[in-house]
Amino acid sequence: MNRNRIVLLALTGAVVLAVLGNVLPKPVSAWSEAELEILRSLSLDSLPALPAAPSNAVADDPRAAIFGGKLFFDGRLSANGTISCATCHQPIRRFTDGLQKAQAIGTTDRHTPSIVGAAYSPWQFWDGRSDSLWSQALAPLEDDREHAFSRGKAAALIAGDPDYRDAYVALFGPMPDSSILDGPQIDTVFANLGKAIAAFERTLLPTESRFDRYVRTVLSPEVGEQSSLFSDDEIRGLRLFIGAANCTQCHNGALLTNHEFHNTGVISFPGETPDKGRVVGVREAMANPFNCRGSFSDDPHRRCDELEFARTGVTLIGAFKTPSLRNLENTAPFMHKGQFATLSEVLQHYNIAADSMIGHNEAKPLGLSSRQLQQLEAFLGTLSAPFASSIACEAAKNLPGACIEMADNDFP
Repeated sequence: MNRNRIVLLALTGAVVLAVLGNVLPKPVSAWSEAELEILRSLSLDSLPALPAAPSNAVADDPRAAIFGGKLFFDGRLSANGTISCATCHQPIRRFTDGLQKAQAIGTTDRHTPSIVGAAYSPWQFWDGRSDSLWSQALAPLEDDREHAFSRGKAAALIAGDPDYRDAYVALFGPMPDSSILDGPQIDTVFANLGKAIAAFERTLLPTESRFDRYVRTVLSPEVGEQSSLFSDDEIRGLRLFIGAANCTQCHNGALLTNHEFHNTGVISFPGETPDKGRVVGVREAMANPFNCRGSFSDDPHRRCDELEFARTGVTLIGAFKTPSLRNLENTAPFMHKGQFATLSEVLQHYNIAADSMIGHNEAKPLGLSSRQLQQLEAFLGTLSAPFASSIACEAAKNLPGACIEMADNDFP
């Protein structure tokens, strides 16, 4: 082979390698110290202990959790005797229902959010119109579209059921006979019912996902083989999540939510006027007789910082609570009215960030490629984990397929 031909082949090879270098994905590099700190903050290992619930004296009483679990799955707390909290908050769907809008006695205004980890949030509902889990638990019972029940009937059910009555008395003290329950007594029993349900809901906590195992691995002094935990696409998606996609501006912390309210320009539900969201919800929270400041709060000091310093005003028009991104599997559709059927639709929405139909869209266009959006979605899939709660499993034992226990082989 002559010298000219050798040079030609060498040049050709160099060109091919250069072209391939621009086409093929670049190797996944190691995480920087700053990036590792972000990953650490997002890991479930960084989740603090449950926050105190001073307005609910039985919040962490195991007896209340068991009692509340039974109430959560009891269809008798409804006008037709079939609608329970679990009708919409189904364990097998990570305590959602798979519908755009919750369907019970009637159809509600919004999508059913997951309540896994909800005890960490200072505000409940998409618009934050309740400032505690126990206050939130009461509202659906009296909503004509949900349980269509009444606090009087709820109190009578507790008083008339021997098991419920015994559980109530053990937690809250003597209860008057159901035949002589009056208004103030009914309100007290009703509030305590909500506190028991809240105690149960405080046991619904996220479990370890593949993402958490990956973070623990990369934080290890002796980093092992990572490819079996995350694919290159999942790693690149994670890099986008904490970097160019700017997701952690709202989805931060171990629950991947800042528990705040944002207008991100989500389209209105077909045929409906735009939902005003938090700007109305915060006013309702302030006026709720079952809030932290109310007479049914168990906190003698009325330490209500969230109500005291809550944001108000026009900037909250069209704003909704940032949902946790944990356990996205089985929770579609997404957004406050289930406007998007798939995660890819959600990501495309943020990629474009069109003007909001009401208020101001806080999100900015991402301008990511279709490949990058796929990688971001691949990462989000690593946040799923099996649901496990012994109290929930016991309470739901008569519902086939309602409980999913975590097994050793659920993770690679």
